[in-house]
Amino acid sequence: MSTVLVRFSEARTRTPEETLRKIERPPTITDVAALAGVSAGTASKALNGRGALRPETRQRVHQAAEQLGFTGNAAARALGTGRTYTVGMITTDSIGRFSIPLMMGAEDALGAGRVSVFLCDARDDPIREQYYLRTLLSRNVDGLIVTGRRTQARPPIATSLPVPVVYAFISSDDPADCSVVPDEADGAERAIRHLLSLGRRRIAHVTGPEHHHSARVRAGTTEDTLAGEGLALVVPTMFGEWSEAWGRQAAGILLSTATGFDAVFCGSDQIARGVAETLRAAGRHIPQDVALVGFDNWDVMVDGCQPPLTSIDMDLEGIGRTAAEMLLDAINGSPVPGRHRRPCRLVPRTSTAVG
Repeated sequence: MSTVLVRFSEARTRTPEETLRKIERPPTITDVAALAGVSAGTASKALNGRGALRPETRQRVHQAAEQLGFTGNAAARALGTGRTYTVGMITTDSIGRFSIPLMMGAEDALGAGRVSVFLCDARDDPIREQYYLRTLLSRNVDGLIVTGRRTQARPPIATSLPVPVVYAFISSDDPADCSVVPDEADGAERAIRHLLSLGRRRIAHVTGPEHHHSARVRAGTTEDTLAGEGLALVVPTMFGEWSEAWGRQAAGILLSTATGFDAVFCGSDQIARGVAETLRAAGRHIPQDVALVGFDNWDVMVDGCQPPLTSIDMDLEGIGRTAAEMLLDAINGSPVPGRHRRPCRLVPRTSTAVG
């Protein structure tokens, strides 16, 4: 033991340039530790995403590993810790509209610990979902992230699993599970308060199917926020489909039945794009005559809308990062059960910018 300590002490006294110059073999964790100015144990924790380390320490260790070209031996780590440094992600979002940003955020968090992600698309098929669950467990993944294209609660993917599970975007209906979800009520309130701050008082709300959780939450918050200001929607909430076609149809109904509306808050960007198209065709100027806000901040929609669309961003990558961080906590023995809501943000663009 004393020999190891002496050798480490000697390595600590080298300058970074000397450390780099002396390494003519594949770099080791000790080399990384010497360059970062920490112990080998601290370097290992930083690279494996373990321990309560300061962010600057983790960053310094990762920079040293990158500078030296150090690549940890995954097999050796697995043997030493009983972990495989892999995580499974099961989604029902076949087109990737929500699961891809979520996975990017999860990889940002997991990559710091050199953890790989296996993405499986269950395609809304319970049999396929259970097949992928068994497959991932047979590969000895360290944990699971379950996600999809809807935010409403779902039954747990299974009970008494040997690894921790975190639900992202969707949630589990078991309060003992850990779920990370967007605060859609927060997003809807931000949209309405933005329109009110512009002096708009005759507001319409066009959204998706009434049976859909997101549509109900966004509509309820819209009505409550207006009621708190002594206002009401110009017409009752218009429920329909998550589509541009419904947006066009709804705008036509508004033009024929609602007099003097000066703003429309849409439950999705697709709906808002359809509304914008019909309003323009009818000679209504956006935002001078009618201010328009969408929901999702989907780039292909907000940029393709004429004019570019103000929208609510649910920060899907942030949800993915938070879910992955909570999964790592659970893997390390510190689970955080319950439903964790992340705030949305308003992204203003020309559709509400009068000037």
